[in-house]
Amino acid sequence: MRVLKITVTSIIALFAAAAAAAVNVNTATQAELQTLDGVGEARAQAIVEYREAEGDFSSKSDVTEVPGIGEKTLESIRGDITVGGE
Repeated sequence: MRVLKITVTSIIALFAAAAAAAVNVNTATQAELQTLDGVGEARAQAIVEYREAEGDFSSKSDVTEVPGIGEKTLESIRGDITVGGE
């Protein structure tokens, strides 16, 4: 019988890797978007609604087209988001 040894260090590493994964603003759910710094329920919903009405974002800076998302918010989330292929 093979025993799987899991250490606290490996669990922490798994959580760190998951937290470091970029959020794809073209596919993320409202809940996933809310994990971004400065993006609460209203902004996350606005991103989803904008995406549904206008289509996918082609660049990270396109997120500023969403009402309520300005340059300051973009700068705080830029490193944590992706549009896929970037």
